[in-house]
Amino acid sequence: SVIMAASAGSVKSVLQRAMRPSLVVILGATGTGKSKLAIEIGKRFQGEIISADSMQVYRGLDIITNKVTAAERAQCPHHMMSFVDPLVSSYTVVNFRNKALSLIYDMRSRNKLPIIVGGTNYYIESLLWKVLLDAGEGADSASGAEGAPDRKSELEKLDGAELHRRLAEVDPEMASMLHPNDRRKVARSLQIQEETGIPHTRWLEEQREQEGGDGLGGPLRFPDPCIFWLHADMDAVLDKRLDARVDEMLSAGLIDELQDFHARFNQHKVQNHSQNYQHGIFQSIGFKEFHDYLTVPECTTKQEKDLLRDKGIEALKIATKRYARKQNKWVRNHFLKRPAENVPSVYGLDVTDVSRWERTVLSPALQVLERLSKGEEPPVSPLRAQEPEQRNKRSRHTCDLCDKLVIGDLEWTAHLKSKKHHFHVRKKRRCEAAGGQSQVSSAPPDAFRDASREPSPETDPEASLTP
Repeated sequence: SVIMAASAGSVKSVLQRAMRPSLVVILGATGTGKSKLAIEIGKRFQGEIISADSMQVYRGLDIITNKVTAAERAQCPHHMMSFVDPLVSSYTVVNFRNKALSLIYDMRSRNKLPIIVGGTNYYIESLLWKVLLDAGEGADSASGAEGAPDRKSELEKLDGAELHRRLAEVDPEMASMLHPNDRRKVARSLQIQEETGIPHTRWLEEQREQEGGDGLGGPLRFPDPCIFWLHADMDAVLDKRLDARVDEMLSAGLIDELQDFHARFNQHKVQNHSQNYQHGIFQSIGFKEFHDYLTVPECTTKQEKDLLRDKGIEALKIATKRYARKQNKWVRNHFLKRPAENVPSVYGLDVTDVSRWERTVLSPALQVLERLSKGEEPPVSPLRAQEPEQRNKRSRHTCDLCDKLVIGDLEWTAHLKSKKHHFHVRKKRRCEAAGGQSQVSSAPPDAFRDASREPSPETDPEASLTP
């Protein structure tokens, strides 16, 4: 029986290695129908879905976090949803990664196809690539451990300059790449050094030096994953759809959901000034946008409340569209422009015209998976990789004119083109010109009075013009 058990185990191991693809990942901006495609794939390919959404792990706010309905969950097994208490703020990507990986290994052992779907890109990245410390080591085991103090949150309470000074003492290389105002990243790097005794930069170097590693992290965890990217050809099409989606949320009871959640979990925090929209479910897009409406005094008139309500709706629509663009940018940079050879193939699916969804999204996705499962070439070609932009995201620049520290080549270029920078450039030129004229004795006193005046962006007509 021992031999038979060993034989069965070896067969399972072979089947697990032979699974093609090893897992499916569905990428795309919010509102592109990722969950719909995931369910259809799951039903046809014996799949189970893992939600990779940092807000959906929490219980509550089902409408605003766009969780699938009970009827949708009944069509295909779903995991990693609504299991964290909404008052917990120490749940991290490490906690997510460790739990999700155990689910993936379990699915593969049962010959179930793992389907990763969600909008939190760094959650997805933590599953695809070895971009974090290995489980059980140093900061990962201490960070977010049940009952353990949340060291990162403690550090974030410190002044940004003090945090940065501490990091500079133990990891000057990482400190030089992080802005003092970016307290979350500075705190994370400092936490890693404190709990492991090894600088964060050294951990990153070791990951990149692994076989298959690249400039963004370590090698792929799973061989031959299948990546689908749902995208719309025109931003205007997606924007219109996102606005409609917000309107659907409102019809589904979004305002009542927000008011109930605020009364149960947030009202006391606001009253004792302990509210922080940078942690946990409270950072969910939509909740903080309605802060003024949710905290309005009872004596406020209905007209004033309605104005605050409309203001929250508009802010939610703007934030949703901004987030969608950020998600698409991440896909381009981490897949299509990733500076490495072992980047998995990405198959683009056009969601521009929803009336043709089965033809442009579902059918090609099923065909790709059918061929891959047989070890054959898919009928459609993956998206071609693009040349990565040659820029340093961690370069350090100081603008003496604006008294400003800027991290990153792209950010530095943007600063040099900004209205504020050009205002200070013009101000310096006027001061220099005025200084030169003051040395000319024949000039009347009033001749350079205007030249030495210090205009503000509000009073200088040129200051509001872009270069």
